[in-house]
Amino acid sequence: MSRLHLHLVSDSTGETLEMVAKAALAQFEDAEIVRHFWPMVRSRQHLDRIVPDLADNPGLVLFTLVNPETRARLEDHCRQLGLPAVPALDAVTEALENQLGQEAHGRPGRQHIMDEAYFARVDAIHYTIAHDDGIGWENWEEADIVLAGVSRCSKTPTSIYLANRGFKTANIPLVVESPPPKALYGLRHPLVVGLTTAPERLVQIRRNRLLSLNEATETAYVDSERVREEIQFARRMFADNGWPVIDVTRRSIEETAAAVIKLYNERDKRETEPHIGTNPI
Repeated sequence: MSRLHLHLVSDSTGETLEMVAKAALAQFEDAEIVRHFWPMVRSRQHLDRIVPDLADNPGLVLFTLVNPETRARLEDHCRQLGLPAVPALDAVTEALENQLGQEAHGRPGRQHIMDEAYFARVDAIHYTIAHDDGIGWENWEEADIVLAGVSRCSKTPTSIYLANRGFKTANIPLVVESPPPKALYGLRHPLVVGLTTAPERLVQIRRNRLLSLNEATETAYVDSERVREEIQFARRMFADNGWPVIDVTRRSIEETAAAVIKLYNERDKRETEPHIGTNPI
C-alpha cells in the first residue's frame, strides 16, 4: 500500500482545497493518505511555523495562497526541501482571466464574504433545521424544496446539505398509518421530490440504526415484507401526485442533493422561459 503525506495549505478556511484533494484522491485505491491541514495561513510567521512539519513529513504540498509574497515563500521552502508544490486553482483562475479579460482580485477567502448570498444560506439552514421530519408543515409554502420518503431514506442529511447550498428544504416521513398533512398536496412554490431506496438496503440501514440505539431488531420496522409495503405506498403517492423520484440506494448524500438541484433548476428554467407559440393568422 502506498503511503503519502499530503499537506494542504490555504489562506482561507481550506474548504475548497479539501474538496479538490478529496475529488482527486477518489481516483486512487489502496493508498494511505496522511493529511496535514493548514488553514488561514496569511502571514510569513504562520507559514514559517509549518515548515518543520513539511521537513519532518515530506510529501505533496497542495496550496491555495493568493498573496504573492506568502506564496513565493512557500514555494521557496518547498524547493529547498525538494517537495512538489501544486497551486490547486491556478489553471482555473488563469483560464477565467483569459476569458473574462481581467485579473483576479487575489483576496483570500473572497468566496466566503458575508454578502447577500451568505445570509440567504444562513436563513436556509435555520429554516431547514426548523422544518425537519414533518415539523412546521404550516410553513412549507416558504420552502424551495420538500423531500418526502419513508424513514431512513437520507431525507435529513440531504436537507442539511441542500440548506448549505442555499435551498430552504423541508422533509416529511411517509408512514402508512399516518397520512401526511393535506398541505403537502397543494404546495405551489416548493419542488416536492420523492426519495426511495431498495427494500433490502433500507432494512439493513434500519437494523443498524436500532443496534446503535440498543433497541430490539426484530420489529415491524425492519420486517422485509413490511418495508416493501412502505416503499410501495410511497411510490404510489409519488406517482399519483406527479412528483419526481430519486432512488438513493447507490447515491451518496452529495449525489442525491446534486440530482435534486438539477430537478429544481430544470423546473425553474421551464417556468421562466417565455412561451413561444404560433403567430396568429
